[in-house]
Amino acid sequence: MGVEQTRWLTLDGVSFEAEAFSRVWLLALATYGVGDIVTTIGLVWFSPLHVEANPVIAGAIALFGGGGFLALKLLVFYLALGISLTALADEDRLVFYGPPLVLTVLGVAVTAHNIALVV
Repeated sequence: MGVEQTRWLTLDGVSFEAEAFSRVWLLALATYGVGDIVTTIGLVWFSPLHVEANPVIAGAIALFGGGGFLALKLLVFYLALGISLTALADEDRLVFYGPPLVLTVLGVAVTAHNIALVV
């Protein structure tokens, strides 16, 4: 019986920079993660005038409450990260940096929309 080698996914040997990778994902986390989550919670749970407009998220909230909402957000992050990491073998910059940038743009738009609803 041989010992099976575990192969870890790293940025060693590819043209992508770990610092740039961290920065784009931190930006996605700040906007789509924190910004959208905080403003959505503020609107949906603390404002009697607003409801969640996204039917998938509204369904998750109806069935599972805040945990369902956060689970969907986490699922989106994991899917985007998985898509991003598939680009390591091909060194495809668009697929590598695209998912966090899409989440960032979406996060800025949704957070700004939520803030506009409050004001």
